[in-house]
Amino acid sequence: MKISFHGAAGCVTGSKHIVHLNNGKKILLDCGMFQGMGKETYELNASFGFNPEEIDAMVLSHAHIDHSGLIPRLIAQGFKGKIFCTPATKQLATILLEDSAQIQESDVKQANKRRILQHLPLYQPLYTKADAIKAISYFEVVDYNKHFVVLDSVGCVFTDAGHIIGSACVHLTITENNNSKQITFSGDIGRYRDIILKSPTNFKQADYIIMESTYGNSLHDVTHTTPDDMLKWIKHTCIEKKGKLIIPAFSVGRTQEILYALSTLENENRLPKLDYFVDSPLSLEATDVLKSFPEYFNNNLQKVIKGGDKDPFGFEGLHFVDSVEQSKLLNYRKEPCVIISASGMADAGRVKHHISNNIENSKTTILLVGYCEPNSLGGKLKERPQEVSIFGLPHQVNAEIGEMRSMSAHGDYEDMCQWLACQDEAAVEKLFLVHGEPTVQEEFRKRLMKKGFKDVVIPQLHETIGLG
Repeated sequence: MKISFHGAAGCVTGSKHIVHLNNGKKILLDCGMFQGMGKETYELNASFGFNPEEIDAMVLSHAHIDHSGLIPRLIAQGFKGKIFCTPATKQLATILLEDSAQIQESDVKQANKRRILQHLPLYQPLYTKADAIKAISYFEVVDYNKHFVVLDSVGCVFTDAGHIIGSACVHLTITENNNSKQITFSGDIGRYRDIILKSPTNFKQADYIIMESTYGNSLHDVTHTTPDDMLKWIKHTCIEKKGKLIIPAFSVGRTQEILYALSTLENENRLPKLDYFVDSPLSLEATDVLKSFPEYFNNNLQKVIKGGDKDPFGFEGLHFVDSVEQSKLLNYRKEPCVIISASGMADAGRVKHHISNNIENSKTTILLVGYCEPNSLGGKLKERPQEVSIFGLPHQVNAEIGEMRSMSAHGDYEDMCQWLACQDEAAVEKLFLVHGEPTVQEEFRKRLMKKGFKDVVIPQLHETIGLG
């Protein structure tokens, strides 16, 4: 048995890992899109590094695009097996993949305008909306903690990862030559103090673990609560500077966490009387999906829901922006307001246009509330540059760049170590670190070895490693 790593190896995005069985069968864990990798992004996504026709089955940990985003392309290039996931993951993937296809078609059209002028070959979208719709028919849903068969001699169980609605840790039991081995894939590990979701759950002893390491050298700020931090930035930007607060936020998870924080402020009579725009049709759909799975909420939020008729993700002054025309009108607005828009790395979608139109105004604040790849627009803004290029044009960075470190759907190193606490370190034969920047992974590797894990491996892109 072997594992090969075709994404999120030496970087955070593009999750794709293949379990190779001795009988020649192959199981793909996730099929994610690379994001925020600069000029290399398109080429990385265009080539899998393996033949999709040779994959016999796929297991999807959760719906985020860096874990699911290339599924339509996988199918278009010959994959014919089943894709196993939780019910909420299927619902979210349905809307996320269609949205991804639309963004690609729009971005490719924009890029090709420049390539025509430069006499360069034209790009093609990685897949179309029709491909995305077709892909959902391959999904087969399984609830948490229910055993199911992936292939002959391969069973699987999902446990709650606590990252987003429906996110799962994947536990494969593989029997070869009358010998069974347990392979656990973490997907993305959530936080044990999440304000919306339940904590990650324990799992049975694994022989091999494939584990994310995004914040492997960091501790999240727990000295300030999300509502308090959000209120500080709203007052500073909209009340004191009388400007716009622009928040790049992923449509699934982060946007709902922001809405819940703002709703909490209103319940405490602390929310300023302003207009709050969620400029993302996808965010509205994702919020509706979230509401349809209240059993995944933590005890505190379930009590809030049972305690009254108020929507925990709604408040006075909230507006969901649907059409492109409405989105464009926000750029002509002079009054202070809050604009929450995708994507979270500010590298695509409507938020990129809002930043382009407001970044030279010193009254503006761009508030970054999650992980950004270093080469993404959000990652570049974190360095506080004097100038950035957006849509191929230079822009002076006169806007204030803010960060909220209290918000993350990924666990920090204490959360990840807590997730591992149910394991006997000596019984884990190999632990693979994926989904992290190299320097972060190396620090986390040293931490885990001090805790007793004997063989912690940091695989490289397209590397194949034998087990046993």
